[in-house]
Amino acid sequence: MTEPLWRGPAVALITLFHADGSIDPAATAAHAARLVAAGIRGVLVNGSTAEAAALTDDERVELVAAVRDACPGVPLIAGASGEWHGQAAARTRAAVKAGADALLVAPPRLGGDLAGYYARVAEAAGDVPVLAYHYPGKAGGAVPVDALPGLPVAGIKDSSGDPARLGHQLALGWDGSVHVGASALLGYASWLGASGAIVAAANLVPEDCLAAWDRDAAAQHRVMRAEREAKAGPGGLKAAVAARFGTSPIRRIG
Repeated sequence: MTEPLWRGPAVALITLFHADGSIDPAATAAHAARLVAAGIRGVLVNGSTAEAAALTDDERVELVAAVRDACPGVPLIAGASGEWHGQAAARTRAAVKAGADALLVAPPRLGGDLAGYYARVAEAAGDVPVLAYHYPGKAGGAVPVDALPGLPVAGIKDSSGDPARLGHQLALGWDGSVHVGASALLGYASWLGASGAIVAAANLVPEDCLAAWDRDAAAQHRVMRAEREAKAGPGGLKAAVAARFGTSPIRRIG
């Protein structure tokens, strides 16, 4: 297997907004730096947790550049999904120019030529690795496990939360890295030999995410409880992060 860009938990970073709903790149970058200081090993900007569907392409670039400056030396992954290959390729080129170390790209919601789609994205990325993103219904379409060896991608983020699918990907024998996107599977993914994780819960409980990856069962339970309570409360994860760290609870989606 090709050596992955990072191992262990990365954060699916939230995007912070001003009271008027405009993006706050400085505060977003400061939050990312706080999590990196706590030990988080990579930062995903402009993913589904970041409310990427509500961000303009210019805002996406501004956020990547701000987080890049605030977190030097830490792998920065940029979400660059699109409804067709031209949109995804354009977002990929812009993210690479802004300083992204890798791209996270979901396939189009309506499917189509998966290999051709990722070939166009990989061409736009140049030497920067592309990770496929499987989170159908939330971020684009599905990435079938058996299709992975034939795709020009360096790895996958699987946010399905399906432990059997995770095991299938790890048993493929292909050259790509596997990163889990479901915080409930942190310890399980580590135990099975996954490369790493990209999880939203790391915005709120980074220390417990790291400990859960190291197979601390008590920490894994705390991660699941924190995420469950955040989702049940008013304002969701962003409100819970605001309560702990004093960040903005403003959202564009939800």
